[in-house]
Amino acid sequence: MTAVHIELDPPTGITGFRFGMSAEEVKQAAAALGEATVSNEGVAKKWTHMEVDVILPQYEITCHLDDGRTLASVEIFRPRPGPEEVVVTWRGIDVFATRADEVLDRAEEAGYRIHDRDGFFPVVPGLSLGFSRDPAGDDEFPMDEGTGVADYFLRVLAAPTTYYDAVLAEIERMGL
Repeated sequence: MTAVHIELDPPTGITGFRFGMSAEEVKQAAAALGEATVSNEGVAKKWTHMEVDVILPQYEITCHLDDGRTLASVEIFRPRPGPEEVVVTWRGIDVFATRADEVLDRAEEAGYRIHDRDGFFPVVPGLSLGFSRDPAGDDEFPMDEGTGVADYFLRVLAAPTTYYDAVLAEIERMGL
């Protein structure tokens, strides 16, 4: 069995992808993993921006280039079963194989606050990790029957330290 290990290292990046790297470097790093597709090349609008996607048989990575030129964040989707062991870790904890509450406990123990801890999309500002517990109709994932929130994370987004500052300010402004 082949093993793939991706380390989340905010605010620096993730294995193979450093925040701030150029679009060309992102495309090259993505192509080294597998078939990469680019959408909205060079585009930098509020709700539309350049993305580089790598869709592999067991997992997906989406690189967001919000300014159309440099890597701003990376989103990794929960690995699917298959012939490779795919592990995504933050400080030694497997963020997809460990219960979501335990991952968030570890972040709090490290001194970070959690925004929307019990919701579908908890965020760790300052560390700049954003998680999704939204099963979006997928019955494959165990979830809390009372809330419909998945017991394990389904996606994680890593970004530079201040990435969620503007996002959280917008959420507060909208009263969400």
